[in-house]
Amino acid sequence: MVPISQTLTVASYVLTQKLKGRKKYPLVLMLEPLFRCNLACAGCGKIQYPDHILNRRLTPEQCWSAAEECGTPMVAIPGGEPLIHPEMDKIVSGFVARKKYVYLCTNALLLKRKLDLFKPSKFLSFSVHLDGLREHHDAVVCRDGTFDIAVEAIKEAVKRGFRVTTNSTIFAGVKAADVRKFFETVMDLGVEGMMISPGYRYEKAPDQEHFLHKERSHELFKQILENPNPRWKFNLSPLFLRFLQGKIEYDCTPWGMPTYNIFGWQKPCYLLQDGYASTFAELMASTAWANYGAKSGNPKCADCMMHSGYEASAVDDTFGSLAGFGRTVKATLFPS
Repeated sequence: MVPISQTLTVASYVLTQKLKGRKKYPLVLMLEPLFRCNLACAGCGKIQYPDHILNRRLTPEQCWSAAEECGTPMVAIPGGEPLIHPEMDKIVSGFVARKKYVYLCTNALLLKRKLDLFKPSKFLSFSVHLDGLREHHDAVVCRDGTFDIAVEAIKEAVKRGFRVTTNSTIFAGVKAADVRKFFETVMDLGVEGMMISPGYRYEKAPDQEHFLHKERSHELFKQILENPNPRWKFNLSPLFLRFLQGKIEYDCTPWGMPTYNIFGWQKPCYLLQDGYASTFAELMASTAWANYGAKSGNPKCADCMMHSGYEASAVDDTFGSLAGFGRTVKATLFPS
């Protein structure tokens, strides 16, 4: 289970923003210390850069400074593959010392051999990329054997007392029954929770054929999540899960999970690259936020339902009114 301290920290942070009257505030820093990866997934749009870009790294000081600058209580570290970074243990320990809740996103190919570099902490979670059962996952990441390596790494991390979650992207063509079976397998591994999201059509991704359109996403997630097994635990707002099923409508909150990487603060979000800002304040002031999100009419945003844009919308709804809080309680108690 997510530590109660994390839940209280996030709730306190959001309520503080509400009391201060801030309508645009960040919830999670998406920190990309590098773009280099040890996989070449066909659906990834983060690794299609020349070597001189893939070889660049953020320093630990740059990482910590970005978190302090935007003030979020949580930091997600995707990439690329973060464990390739030679100072990732130092980066993480610095965040832990600052009492930031860190989700280190990894394909787990290096995790088992690098566990000794980290210490179990309520502030650290390994978020392991698993897109389905063995055959499907290995096909998605374009390398045989990755599922088994990831599973062994998860088992070892759980055994050593680390917090572990999974992160899964659902692409077109997957069967709902297979995803539900996958959930059972993941729960058997003893992870804390699962994060799921429909695939987003990265312009740079080599494979453009297997991303879900919005209507198909709603249909598929209804099939996946209806009559859920009580064993399933999600590392997501229950309102976001209802959003995936089309049971509640949100607009995107692109500033909710701002991205900082080797180029600076990415406009407007983790998924789109429409320029960069040198400071977080500049990002917030200079980005034309009204031009993004499904309701804006921007074709780039039309089919996006990613957690990086809509999880913050769901959290804001929870704490935005008594009605929103009531919806969250109801969705928690009656998740189907």
